[in-house]
Amino acid sequence: MGLLDDKVVLVNGGSQGVGAAVARAAVREGAVVAVTGRRPGPGEALVAELTAAGGKALYVRADLSDAGQAKASVARVVETYGRIDCLVNSAGLTSRGTLLDTTPELFDQHVAINLKGPFFAMQAAVADMVAREAPGTIVNIITSSAHGGQPFLAPYVAAKAGLIGLTRNAAHAHRWDRVRINGLNIGWTATEGEDATQRAFHEAGDDWREEAAAKLPMGKLGQPDEIAEFVVFLLSDRSGVVTGSVIDWDQNVLGGLD
Repeated sequence: MGLLDDKVVLVNGGSQGVGAAVARAAVREGAVVAVTGRRPGPGEALVAELTAAGGKALYVRADLSDAGQAKASVARVVETYGRIDCLVNSAGLTSRGTLLDTTPELFDQHVAINLKGPFFAMQAAVADMVAREAPGTIVNIITSSAHGGQPFLAPYVAAKAGLIGLTRNAAHAHRWDRVRINGLNIGWTATEGEDATQRAFHEAGDDWREEAAAKLPMGKLGQPDEIAEFVVFLLSDRSGVVTGSVIDWDQNVLGGLD
């Protein structure tokens, strides 16, 4: 018996990085999985990989900065499989901006992808769960930077901190519907997107992962597969009644000083 046997799981932003790792882990645990992404190539390749391994998977093309497309991704899953049991919001924008140089356009991009998209995907998913009077689970992938973060992440921090508030608000609002909603504040993680960000904004070379790992307490960056296992646990009944929790999945301790 898998932790997610026969569950229908939607992973928004699931075509690469942490989202793709979550999709793989969910399929291994018996779930039917749908993944969204803007680019068909990676999404369709992941679905082909999952189905070749014996899983059942669906790719839904969606730009999650558009609230209508975020809601439509849930509608597509419900139309295809009859319901949605679990939602993971893992799409994210990490482009740089400080308080002084962030433009209104950049700020709006961060809010659209990091907050508005998750809001309306959650709205659609919870509406299906409530209409069916069925329990469900949601996990929002947030960031440890939401506690304050680096100066060059001002719009990212603002939007992700909003997602923390939304996670707790929605969890409180729908606990009597047996819909559990939790968040994960992940730290520095080795993903394709992070590699592109380091090269684009920090002039990183091919060895940036090794250099970064050497400066971290555990000697490595966060690994998507490890995060995925924790997300599956939160989605599953194994995590019990936990709801409204935003967990720091990081190797730095908030408030700790050397």
